[in-house]
Amino acid sequence: MGVERFNADLFPLDHRAEAWNSALDSVGLATVGDEIPSGGRLLRHHAPQGTDFVLLAAGSLALARLATARDHAWLGLPLDGLVHLPDKTAVRERELVCWPAGVGALFEVPRKIKMLLLRLPCEDARWGGLPDRLAVDSAQAAQVDSANQSVMASFLTTIADAMESGASGVLAALEIALGDIMPMTLGLEAGSRATRAGLRRRILRALEEQLHDPLLAVQRFAESQGLSVRAVQKLLLGEGRSFSQHIRQRRLDRAAEALADPAQSAITVAEIGFRVGFTDPAHFSRAFRHHHGVAPNVYRADALATRRRTTSGLPPNRGHPRPVAHPDGIMPDRHAPPPRRNAVTHHHLRATPETVHWGYFSRDLPPVLTVRSGDTVTVETLTQHASDDATRMINGDGDAEAVFRWTDADKAIDRRGAGPLDASIYGRGAGEGFGVHILTGPIMIEQAMPGDIVEVEILDIAPRPSRSAGAEGRCFGSNAASWWGRQYGDLLTGPRPREIVTIYEIAECAGAPCAHAVYRFRWTPQRDPAGVMHETIDYPGVPVDPATIRPEHDILTGIHVPLRLHFGTIALAPDHPGPVDSVPPSCFGGNIDNWRLGAGSRIFLPVAVAGALLSIGDPHAAQGDGEISGTALECSLTGTIRIRLHTRGLADALLRDLTYPLIETPENWIIQGFSEPDYLADLGAGAQSDVYRRASLDTAWRDAFRKARRFLMSAHGLDEDEAISLLSVAVDFGITQLVDGNWGVHAIVPKALFKSRLPHR
Repeated sequence: MGVERFNADLFPLDHRAEAWNSALDSVGLATVGDEIPSGGRLLRHHAPQGTDFVLLAAGSLALARLATARDHAWLGLPLDGLVHLPDKTAVRERELVCWPAGVGALFEVPRKIKMLLLRLPCEDARWGGLPDRLAVDSAQAAQVDSANQSVMASFLTTIADAMESGASGVLAALEIALGDIMPMTLGLEAGSRATRAGLRRRILRALEEQLHDPLLAVQRFAESQGLSVRAVQKLLLGEGRSFSQHIRQRRLDRAAEALADPAQSAITVAEIGFRVGFTDPAHFSRAFRHHHGVAPNVYRADALATRRRTTSGLPPNRGHPRPVAHPDGIMPDRHAPPPRRNAVTHHHLRATPETVHWGYFSRDLPPVLTVRSGDTVTVETLTQHASDDATRMINGDGDAEAVFRWTDADKAIDRRGAGPLDASIYGRGAGEGFGVHILTGPIMIEQAMPGDIVEVEILDIAPRPSRSAGAEGRCFGSNAASWWGRQYGDLLTGPRPREIVTIYEIAECAGAPCAHAVYRFRWTPQRDPAGVMHETIDYPGVPVDPATIRPEHDILTGIHVPLRLHFGTIALAPDHPGPVDSVPPSCFGGNIDNWRLGAGSRIFLPVAVAGALLSIGDPHAAQGDGEISGTALECSLTGTIRIRLHTRGLADALLRDLTYPLIETPENWIIQGFSEPDYLADLGAGAQSDVYRRASLDTAWRDAFRKARRFLMSAHGLDEDEAISLLSVAVDFGITQLVDGNWGVHAIVPKALFKSRLPHR
């Protein structure tokens, strides 16, 4: 079978404990006590050779118990965090621990954990006596003491990464290889028994690689392995079946795995049979029916229906009480104040080289300002696109000049992005432009702790005026139709491809603020002060030399663009080591690019690290849903915000179950979904690159739907069927953006839906 996934955050708070405990029970785990961990996730893969791989990720657990069984043992590897054994021994990252068969295994997780657990069948000779020989005695768990432990840990980490990426085909091969690596690295086999076991594993691995070949036959296979037919047959008899029986069984297993995989639901049954080595659809159907008892199409329908119930489902409605929601248009003060000074304080945070970071988030950044709940802050933000026209958007502005300063002798802000500082991948510059936004902050919020909610209310927002001679007091912005935009490979006219930069001025049109185009130019290769040539817009802040471009005026004549002033990026620091690319948004906020996040709106974000560490940037003067060309109307803005801290236990029903960005306007609640809702936690070691590859509108829509369903159930007391009906008849789903690596879809829930149910205020 493929990788089965469970995410506790899909369930409303009232149902979460039941769902979490049920999921744990299905993989042989259990908790002691009623504590519900934050961010609880389980991944399980039952490998063809009988091993269960379980990847557990969660906040602190009081106690976890592994199912006691005489025929299975457990091997554990913490990947992030540590666990405590009953004797208080600490097992840290990349340290192996074994629970032998028959032991009532207990362990404690004092804080956030990510752990790979292997459930090993004891009768399987591949493990070379592992369950008995790793434990100190038969009554307790034991840490694995081996000089080669790091080799084993690295291999198990690879298995965990394959589970997170959903590569079930890779996992099958890894499980076979595990039988080679584990005994050898841990010194558990010797002599002829090891030689025979290793040969058997090599044969099984080679067969897995050739299953798709319809001409696979024992004579041909034996020759390819340098063995006799008798030797191959004898080795496979150790698996309990002949060569032909083994091939037939594994092909049917592979077919069942593919039929149960939603990602392959568009592939015909006949094609799946062909891919696993059956050339005759009728023969495949008969063989499958004989083995599984039902035809392949029936098996697929049943498996997909079961998966839908278990992955999207909710426990039956328990008749939980309906909490009072908020009336239409009223945005009450939800602040549950911690001990603080009597009056709020107003702060002003300028954008300078000392107060901004460029292209990344990090929990390790020192705060540039500390505030208390209720304080207000005027925050200056700069657009990374100001260098498209430095004359209008940088020159004469001392702080902007200082941030963008880059000469052959000096670069004020060296790191621009989350990539390597030595630019060893593409040679673009420090940080490689893996993240592009100039972010003001971070701002530390006193007493903010993981699990709390930070509310950022936008009180006011205005463009930053030019201080350049000849343009002083006027405001400008830039839009780039770039290589990461959706149009780049779909152009009608030449030259193809091309990147076009359009410079706009913010002005008044018929008495209302608007933007109109001033000129445009086609990006031509620009050599930066370090001597690197940039053929495309691949590194932020590269100065555009006016002598190298051909400006075109008289464009978009008579067209006035209404303003939608907003911050594209508002984020709290993710709990992740090292710099995190500022482009893909996630559960911590970030580059959401929803134009509704302007003056009069609020955004609520879950806290992941102590102090929250709030950063704001990517200022926009206007943007349409989709942000199709790759950028909005990028314009430096100054905003005034109010910051409030909501302690999780004291928050109201709207916030108590919040694990994702929630936007509130006077008229609507806006639930933000992403292709990968928590990509740093879900995609493993390669998350920051894999998230771009996995971007999908289907998964983004599904995430928005699941969050909106949970919002209606948790905050408004609807049962699941009520929520789904309302989502279909009254809630608008829209594409937020298609260009930020982790694509966005939002659900707009009108407050007016609940007005008649509420008491008058």
